Amino acid sequence: MPQGRLQERLEEVKGRIEGAPTITVTRNEILYSLNKPDDFKLAIVEFLDDDAHRVHYLRRPFQREPDFGVTSVNYNFAELPARAAAPG
Repeated sequence: MPQGRLQERLEEVKGRIEGAPTITVTRNEILYSLNKPDDFKLAIVEFLDDDAHRVHYLRRPFQREPDFGVTSVNYNFAELPARAAAPG
């Protein structure tokens, strides 16, 4: 019986309140997403005022590596969900 390759996938989840200015992503998260773009998904959970929430999924959310020595990067919160796909 042939055995298939176990595929490793990573879904990084970031939660923020509605209207938060930034989302912080670590260097390692960015590097993983660039090295394995088909296996990485960024999920952003936006918590709304009425105890509800919205989920935004981004595939290939980052375009380039951070500079050497950078440990994390702040992204504009409104910009990332604007590029996101609907869950499902």
